[in-house]
Amino acid sequence: MKQDNFQTITVARGDGIGPEIMDAVLRIMEAAGARLQIEEVEIGEKVYRGGNTSGIGQSAWDSIRRNRVFLKAPITTPQGGGYKSLNVTLRKTLGLFANIRPCKSFSPFIKTKHPDMDVTIIRENEEDLYAGIEHQQTDEVVQCLKLISRPGCEKIIRYAFEYARLYKRKKVSCFVKDNIMKHTDGLFHQVFREIAAEYPDIESDSWIIDIAAARLADTPEMFDVVVTPNLYGDVVSDIAAQISGSVGLAGSANIGERVAMFEAIHGSAPPIAGQNIANPSGLLRAAIMMLNHIGQQDIAENIKNAWSCVIEEGIHTEDIYTEGQSTQLVGTSEFADAVISRLGREPKELKVAEYAKGVQLRMPRYERRKNVRKELKGVDIFVDWKGMDPNELAARLQKLNNGIELTMITNRGVKVWPNGFEETFCTDHWRCRYETTNGDNVDKKAIPQIMAKAIEEDIDIIKSENLYAFDGKRGYSLGQGQ
Repeated sequence: MKQDNFQTITVARGDGIGPEIMDAVLRIMEAAGARLQIEEVEIGEKVYRGGNTSGIGQSAWDSIRRNRVFLKAPITTPQGGGYKSLNVTLRKTLGLFANIRPCKSFSPFIKTKHPDMDVTIIRENEEDLYAGIEHQQTDEVVQCLKLISRPGCEKIIRYAFEYARLYKRKKVSCFVKDNIMKHTDGLFHQVFREIAAEYPDIESDSWIIDIAAARLADTPEMFDVVVTPNLYGDVVSDIAAQISGSVGLAGSANIGERVAMFEAIHGSAPPIAGQNIANPSGLLRAAIMMLNHIGQQDIAENIKNAWSCVIEEGIHTEDIYTEGQSTQLVGTSEFADAVISRLGREPKELKVAEYAKGVQLRMPRYERRKNVRKELKGVDIFVDWKGMDPNELAARLQKLNNGIELTMITNRGVKVWPNGFEETFCTDHWRCRYETTNGDNVDKKAIPQIMAKAIEEDIDIIKSENLYAFDGKRGYSLGQGQ
């Protein structure tokens, strides 16, 4: 029977080291007086092996959606068999658009080259290349679609600035690669500039992802809050966690409009499962984030302070144990015991946890903008062709001209016709661009007519992409070298 002011949460013990670190975390929260009712579900490897290719059953979905708070240990996705990542499925299906990963060093008690590091990575969680839309198109070429939406950009970037304001952070940095991906990453950067202007009290800057990752690894002290698309965020958050001391210390929150999921960032580590050596700190810190999220800041503070005392006293699991610096090597269960015995104490050197009571981050709902003028300017037709001479292919394709004309052929994005270079290596995958040459809009009927004529000419079209302008602005990329 649910007690008054108790929050029911869904818990999954996971696979590999998951059950033992979850046991440690649940014991600590119970000892700290967390006002929780636990509803356990089975997900992961056992469910996969039972014939459910998604790794999660309907009863688990029902529990998560009903309780809206999910504490999850790492799970194992079986190799082979085409199994999809359950982590990605959970994030996308539940609309968990924001992944928050605080990465802070605990020097001098845990070894790190960056004693002043305190960076929070806020990663877009639903789209980008993680949409997982892939196709093999020819013998030699496969593709993965990178999807970036304005709603996705606005939600994650606004969340980053609201997070910075709530937690009194001074700066938000945007990591993108819009010098190359001018439309996808370009949109993310554009929205970042728009939203940053609404927060004049918070400093903002933007970085190209390659130099940003290098600077983060070398000088993390120059960053505060980082917001970035999905793939970059996945990479740099692990970099940040590792250089702060250990990936095993990092927890994360996955926040949506209705549901929130909390987890460690590391995997299920099957080789060390059942040996009582795993560090439960990542999952524990995720649980502290969860307690903050549901308004139990008093319990979150108590646990965080007790954990800091354990770290200060050098009571460490194997992954963070340093000879001459640590004082006691302990296992998973003993680490939990040490935290429990220090509940009610405060650390002497590490920062004492203080969380704002009764304050939650609230996001306005996304409002769609009014439609812009959309004009059809041409079509990119992708062709599977085994020849090597682009001029020969162009001669065949020009037979398809019907009011829109062949203007360019690229191979892997590089222009090879007209005026291509013989040094350019070509595969069997060709992008063939047909455009209006007088500036007029294209009649939509012209595109299927090209397709039909291509069949007559025995040209193997594998896909097409219409070329649009939006309010007069070109909505498609030029070819490299065009």
